[in-house]
Amino acid sequence: MLEVNEIFGPTIQGEGKLVGTPSVFIRFGKCNFTCEGFMVEYETPSGIKKCACDSYFAVDKEFKDTWTKYKSYEDIVSEVDKLTNIYTYDYKMDIVITGGEPLLYWNKEEFQKLLEHYINDGHKVTIETNASLNLNFTKEYQKKILFSMSVKLSNSLEPLKKRVNKETLTKVLTNTNESYLKFVIGKDFKNDAKEEIREILKDIPKCEVFLMPMGDTAQQISENSEDVINMAIQNGYKYCDRLHIRVWDNKRGV
Repeated sequence: MLEVNEIFGPTIQGEGKLVGTPSVFIRFGKCNFTCEGFMVEYETPSGIKKCACDSYFAVDKEFKDTWTKYKSYEDIVSEVDKLTNIYTYDYKMDIVITGGEPLLYWNKEEFQKLLEHYINDGHKVTIETNASLNLNFTKEYQKKILFSMSVKLSNSLEPLKKRVNKETLTKVLTNTNESYLKFVIGKDFKNDAKEEIREILKDIPKCEVFLMPMGDTAQQISENSEDVINMAIQNGYKYCDRLHIRVWDNKRGV
């Protein structure tokens, strides 16, 4: 069973190395983190007020009644096809697998069939993950996936042993060619973030590192962006905006 929070697009990839690329998103439900430290306030269907990340509706199981349960990957493909068949020329839109935490489904047969379908059909497939869960590469098509690994720092309020899995980071970076790390930074967290990132990068293969400003509104992104840009420049990392929030705030389905 694959639990999907939402399928939406066509839109653009809002962050990471493929920012601006036309994409369709498949957002899976469930996550192994809550990330209360990101301080996005929301109210559950039962009326409880909480704080979490900006994808709380795909994380908090109180929203599970809004998720769709798919028995077959083909049913997901059918829904995505309605969104990707908009071009009169042969353009393969990017497929972004996100969450929640999509690697919770990595060992499910239907999830792997979904990945294999899009890879074999010529699509660029990105998995957006916190990279904290164990995984193995057993099929060649898996090595063609782009892993956008948003490893959480201490500002997430998740424990270190849970959020940093160097074995998984090493496996992903060893088995794929374009995967990268990205970190969400607030302007009041720069010094701690600098040391934490350096520690994470120790003893793993070299890769691109992107820094992104924290915020779930355009105003918050603007308030944090200059400090994060300067931090990226000073430490040899790349800056990446969060374009979807810059344009639409945290509106869903765009």
